[in-house]
Amino acid sequence: MATRVPSRITKALLAPALALGATVGLASAPAQAAVWNSCDQWGNTTLNGYTLYNNIWGSGAGSQCVWANSGTNWGVWANHPNTGGIKSYPNSKKVINKPITSLTSLTSNYNVTVPSSGAYNTSYDIWDTDYDYEIMLWVNHNGAVGPLGTSQGSVTLGGHTWNVYKGDNGANEVFSFLRTSDSTSGSVNILPILKWIKDTKGWMGNETIGDVQFGYEITSSSGGLDFVTNNLTVSGG
Repeated sequence: MATRVPSRITKALLAPALALGATVGLASAPAQAAVWNSCDQWGNTTLNGYTLYNNIWGSGAGSQCVWANSGTNWGVWANHPNTGGIKSYPNSKKVINKPITSLTSLTSNYNVTVPSSGAYNTSYDIWDTDYDYEIMLWVNHNGAVGPLGTSQGSVTLGGHTWNVYKGDNGANEVFSFLRTSDSTSGSVNILPILKWIKDTKGWMGNETIGDVQFGYEITSSSGGLDFVTNNLTVSGG
């Protein structure tokens, strides 16, 4: 898996390299009228304490539109060609800004509807404030996608069993946790995972956790596919 650079610097680094197709209207609108939608490459807004971001960052991307009824109920229609390489990571973000040792809890609930075709993963993307470390939690995936790095075995943490991978993309270290059984709904206790990385493995120090993102890392969705976040909440501090 090729990991995107943090959203804060994505536009400046990647915009010159992208040649997107013409933007289109929402191919599959939500049942009720969305309060916000965008087909812009970097379209973003803040609703209910969450920042929503279209984030079409990869080369060879097609068209993509994001809609939201709220910060916790949103979705995306994407039509990316059947080629390799990650095209986008539409996501919602909750900012935490606390050191790991200062966190008393960090949990999330998710409920999604994802297509049976295409190549993608549904994942949390957790960053420290300096963007030195990226922790990915894959709750499901489909098609020809895989994590960066080498296998570190499996571990049961935060209510699930994960296959763990450790790698480096040249800009930051990446720790990927892939659920051993795909799920479209559930709860994740994130804090024990962070403590395991810090205390048990010693892979990072007492980092300040900045962004907790959740979204869809899409490699291909030829013909147009819908990804719906029925509900996503992140809480803790």
